Amino acid sequence: MTVAETEPLTNENWPIAAAMINFPSTLPDGTTTQDQSAQQWAATLEEVADAGFTELDPTDSWLRVADLSPERLQEFQDVVKSAGLSIPAISTARRSVVDPDFGEDYLDYGHRVIDTAAAMGASIVSFGFFRALTPAQRDALWFWTVQGPIDSEDPDDRRLAVRRIRELGEHAAQVGIAISLEMYEDTYLGSADDSVRFVRDVDHPAVGLNPDLGNLQRLHRPVERWEAMAEKTLPYVNYWHVKNYFRTEDGTSGAIVTAPAPLELGVINYRKAVRMAVDGGFRGAFCTEHYGGDGLSVSATNREYLRRILPRRAPGS
Repeated sequence: MTVAETEPLTNENWPIAAAMINFPSTLPDGTTTQDQSAQQWAATLEEVADAGFTELDPTDSWLRVADLSPERLQEFQDVVKSAGLSIPAISTARRSVVDPDFGEDYLDYGHRVIDTAAAMGASIVSFGFFRALTPAQRDALWFWTVQGPIDSEDPDDRRLAVRRIRELGEHAAQVGIAISLEMYEDTYLGSADDSVRFVRDVDHPAVGLNPDLGNLQRLHRPVERWEAMAEKTLPYVNYWHVKNYFRTEDGTSGAIVTAPAPLELGVINYRKAVRMAVDGGFRGAFCTEHYGGDGLSVSATNREYLRRILPRRAPGS
């Protein structure tokens, strides 16, 4: 159940989750977060709480909550509660349901995530078609500067993607939650137009968009201006990963350079974008992300920026 369903939604209680992308899934000793004790999970979540967060998104690049046993899942939920945190959403990463090698496995996994989200009280699951990083991407300072996997142009493959997302949407609706589709380059959600066309083709009320504008604005290639992306995608937003980038385009040479930026400093004007979304009816959760440096602290700064620019009380609440 969301805040909006229990009390008036304000800039102070709007759910703004910490993404767990800044925490590794494999630890220095070779063990994984899946095998950590409840006390070790608690130590990590204490960092999140100490950064001022009251919500988190247990992104599965950190911990696959859907693959925990019932006993371990309860342990995790107890740790989350003890840390004073709640979970409005769960994001999946690099587990495309049309991955050429693992698509069927990831589809099954997606169903488990939906059931787990419902059991944990989350209201939404974010899916995307982006796949595992290539070796060259892993070796780069910024992985988005190196070409990654590209979704098939075969119409049958795209139709399969639509069918599988609709299947997940139907399951989500049955258990009372929704799913959100994350924009990401070179996938079926690789541009604003592609994303809108895809969600329209899925045509299910439980399926919306996660318009992660930063994923596209960071690319070292020509991209549509963020305002145009926002105007097209925000009418479909039901969950929102927010991050920003410095972006410089040399009109003479064509050179493009980007780097991560705090939310209020980058090329995307989130004051304007958030106002557009809220005026259009968005009442969902945000998830703050940042790559590089102390990503958790920058995400916390991003959270406070959002609280300053969100309406003191959401219209109609």
